[in-house]
Amino acid sequence: MRGIASLFRLDAEDSELARAQFRSFSKQMPLLYLILICNCVAIMVDFFRPDHLFKTFCSPILMCAMALARALWWRRQDGASFTDAEIATHIRRTCTVAVLMTLAFQSWCMWVYGNGDAYARGHLSFFLALTQVSTVFCLMTMRAAAMRVAATSTLIFVIFFAGVDRGRMLVEAMVLCCVGLGMMVVTYRYNLDFSQLIMSQRDLHNRQVETEKLSEENRRIALTDALSGLPNRRELLSRLDRLEQDPGAAADSLAVVFIDLDGFKDINDAHGHQAGDTLIRSLSVRLRGICPRYATLARVGGDEFAVLIEAPGATAEATLLAQQINEEICLPVLVDRHVLQVGASIGIAGNADGPLRAHELLRRADTAMYHVKMHGKGEIAVYDTAFDQGRLRRMAIEHEIGKGLANNEFEVFYQPVVEAIGGKIVATEALIRWPHRPDGPLDPQQFIDIAEATGQILPLGLFVLERACRNIKPLGDVKLSVNVSPAQFRDPGFERQVAHVLEQTRFPPERLQFEITEGYLLAHPERAVRAIEAFKAMGMSIALDDFGTGFTSIHYLQSYGFSHIKIDKSLLSGLHPGSKSSLLVTGAINLACGLDMRVIAEGVETEEQADLLRAAGCHKLQGYLFGRPMPIADFVAAYRSSNVGQRKAPRRLAG
Repeated sequence: MRGIASLFRLDAEDSELARAQFRSFSKQMPLLYLILICNCVAIMVDFFRPDHLFKTFCSPILMCAMALARALWWRRQDGASFTDAEIATHIRRTCTVAVLMTLAFQSWCMWVYGNGDAYARGHLSFFLALTQVSTVFCLMTMRAAAMRVAATSTLIFVIFFAGVDRGRMLVEAMVLCCVGLGMMVVTYRYNLDFSQLIMSQRDLHNRQVETEKLSEENRRIALTDALSGLPNRRELLSRLDRLEQDPGAAADSLAVVFIDLDGFKDINDAHGHQAGDTLIRSLSVRLRGICPRYATLARVGGDEFAVLIEAPGATAEATLLAQQINEEICLPVLVDRHVLQVGASIGIAGNADGPLRAHELLRRADTAMYHVKMHGKGEIAVYDTAFDQGRLRRMAIEHEIGKGLANNEFEVFYQPVVEAIGGKIVATEALIRWPHRPDGPLDPQQFIDIAEATGQILPLGLFVLERACRNIKPLGDVKLSVNVSPAQFRDPGFERQVAHVLEQTRFPPERLQFEITEGYLLAHPERAVRAIEAFKAMGMSIALDDFGTGFTSIHYLQSYGFSHIKIDKSLLSGLHPGSKSSLLVTGAINLACGLDMRVIAEGVETEEQADLLRAAGCHKLQGYLFGRPMPIADFVAAYRSSNVGQRKAPRRLAG
């Protein structure tokens, strides 16, 4: 019984199904009421009696008016917007009205049945059955309404026609009963299929929405940098592509600011990638906070950012923003109780000179940034056409360095280091030169900077070390001093490579000294200590180069265990008795001696400088006064000359 009762129960809880039923009704209900009106008018014509005006005219006219009103109301609802609650209310009302209208029509038909002849009564039963069938089929999308109408109309029809005219209509009543039951079965199955169709459409729609969300999420992930949450390089290029499709861009309406962090790799090496990631996230938040609404900030590489500016006067806006960005990046960041700080090299390019492809803006900004990177870092540069020529030249030299190593174009020159007292050559500094370059010799500083930036300093440094060890080994106890690049110290295989060179050349490690700069010590104190201890364990000595130009403290000097310090030649400028330079140099020498370190002064060019350094207690001297960097043959000759007798005063050597 519960199962049968559930067939007649109205369920409007499923809002999606209710909306589908409402949309169906808005199309079918006008037709249903039109059929009802037509049938009602047909019966009225057959049964009209002037003496029964209310019964045969007024009553059907009233039903037709109500049916017409309902038909017009439903006709206006096609495409109307209702809330779920309003739709549920209308459906409940329709379910009730459908039963009431059925009862009213059948009651009226039975009321006028006795007023007609046999022919008219046959018409009435036909129209009544037709109306019942039409009503049920128009209501099939709503099971409860269709089942209620079918059951009510069939039951009344069977009871009425089974008893009138002495049972003559019993057969028709039984047939209509069977038809009614069939309609109820069809209604149930149709409604089940209709409900399943709506649920399938809903599932399909939900899957489509989910697919669209997933697609949008995938697109967002593909165009967003996972670490910083900023647009990535692909999104920036996509934005530039869209801008390129607009040929009408006004002059000075676009600019690109290209930012490269200075010192970020050092932080990754010293503190780990987690610290580097934290720094990137912090900088991303801060940079996003200072970028205006017309600027698009993107992370385009590991330590590279770009800002696309779309505004009138874009180049000036970009320059002002670049200054703010530079100041913001230089602020320290606290990460795991470590204060981390980086700088920025920034390049700017705009379309102030006329139409320019958006991708060309990015390339020019990158070129301007690279120009800053190669000329001191930490600055801001606006693109100039000369930058391209400089970059092309650097790229050409980079290519030539690789070919030069393969073709044996490089040589090692040697600058003497003499005892302050006596002038005897006791050591030499190995310096790389490029004398056999096809386009002519190149100043070392020009190609060394490029080699540092490209990583080619690693094979160059090993070349110098191996060649110098082989050349200097026969010269008795002459010590060899070799400059070591920070890039070589960062190379995890550097210690193993040095050991291999010493093994292959059989050069005594106690005669080898590495020179490192203060900048590397301050940036990588822990790694520097480990490397210095490893080399000292091999028997080598370590000298601090360019002493006096940086910020090395007494604590650092004690921690690293240097055997020598080299006083930078800049401190020798203006060196004469009683000068401030004399006091600085004397103080530096006394400090080193107090820490049991030997002192070498480089850049000595005059006898006066040599005398003052000697009087201050300097142990070794190096400079043009005692010889310029020279090929190995000239150095051997100078070395042998310095050992012919013990001179009382130093003199200039050949070279």
